[in-house]
Amino acid sequence: MPVTPTLQSRRAQLPAGSELTEPPPARLAKLPASDKLARLLQVAKGHRRALILTHDNPDPDSMAAAVSLAHLLERKAGIESHVGYGGIIGRAENVAFVRVLRLPVSHVSQIDFSQYDLFGLVDTQPPVRNHSLPARYRADLVVDHHPLREESLLAPFADVGGDFGATSTMLAEYLRAARLEPSVEIATALFYGIKADTRDLGRETTQTDVDSYLWLFPRCDKQLLGQIEHPELPARFFQLFHTSIEKAKVYGTAIITDLEEVYSPDLVAEVAERMMYLEGMKWSLAYGTFRNQLFLSLRVKDRRMNAGRLIRELCEDLGGSSGGHGSMAGARLPLSGSAAKRKALKREVVSRFLEAFGVSEERPVSLLSAQDT
Repeated sequence: MPVTPTLQSRRAQLPAGSELTEPPPARLAKLPASDKLARLLQVAKGHRRALILTHDNPDPDSMAAAVSLAHLLERKAGIESHVGYGGIIGRAENVAFVRVLRLPVSHVSQIDFSQYDLFGLVDTQPPVRNHSLPARYRADLVVDHHPLREESLLAPFADVGGDFGATSTMLAEYLRAARLEPSVEIATALFYGIKADTRDLGRETTQTDVDSYLWLFPRCDKQLLGQIEHPELPARFFQLFHTSIEKAKVYGTAIITDLEEVYSPDLVAEVAERMMYLEGMKWSLAYGTFRNQLFLSLRVKDRRMNAGRLIRELCEDLGGSSGGHGSMAGARLPLSGSAAKRKALKREVVSRFLEAFGVSEERPVSLLSAQDT
């Protein structure tokens, strides 16, 4: 497929080094898994050590895919590979996911980037900026099931923009194409990654997701899966949910809640997901503060709206990063200045979303006093 002139001109500015001389396919995502695998191994050839990074505050889909890609590079390309992440792993299920499966993931604070000559991003893309790859390094490998960002095509290997409900599905496809039998831990990780991101195949699921899910099911450990899905929860989890319910406001078909200060940013998404269960809701927005950043999570039932596109349009001029796809999306915005300035930013964000939801004229009703429909 021809590469657009914009991408050609930008590739010409990339630093020389290990990049292949021929331009990568502009739409690698459309090729069969066997062709993708061949391209991946071609790009990896000649490198010594690979570092695969998840998005910051990673979820199971991101970690499962990253660990699987590292395993694939070690087994098929002979490259020593490690997995790193930025932010924190805070949600109880995610902590259990890493602990129970003994996943070899390290925080970026423990990683010396200069020791690696091949870099990959999984479940995120270079321009999204919700990852911890320093600006002085370039992503060689990009694997993501979210909508394509054009700049991602600058990577020598960019499997982005395909029709998948989870990045774990893409890695399961790679393993199958490579005829690699996954370990119980990797199979369980990928299975749970698909299960969590597609909500048990009930959200934005493709036939490939279903096929991968069924391929992985007999290979995963159901007892380990149970330990991940039903972990013990700290008291502060229930305190946070108490705050989310107390602060929640219903605007017609939308519900919005302020979690104030959260102990883990991924809990913002968990609350947004849970609030969507309120009958009659088409929109759910949760937001909370963590380490001088405002985290937002959006859920949408209206099929006419794309959550990822909407959150980018509403937040792009506020800095930070944002992204997502059809029914779910998130953003991370910088918070600075006085308490009054921070409150003003929150009010502005909520106002934008209310307008976009078409409920700005609705009188807000506290969830605690809302009536059943």
